[in-house]
Amino acid sequence: MIELTRFNGERFVLNADLIETVESTPDTLIRLLTGKKLVVKETVEEVVDRVLEYSRRVHAIAIVPVECDDEDDENGIAQAGGE
Repeated sequence: MIELTRFNGERFVLNADLIETVESTPDTLIRLLTGKKLVVKETVEEVVDRVLEYSRRVHAIAIVPVECDDEDDENGIAQAGGE
């Protein structure tokens, strides 16, 4: 979800996954997959930056190091016969 501003100053939150295109007409026009069009105060670059940041947050993968026991293999997976 990204926060944007309508031309009347009203803030709203948009599901970034619904964005099909963003263009400057010269106002910033967002076309959604539903066919709906929104005009916002933010520039195309600002919208793209917010979508990229949203995407990074949603798709971030936490990598947690795994410590191996003597009975675990190098990937931290317990071997057959271990408890």
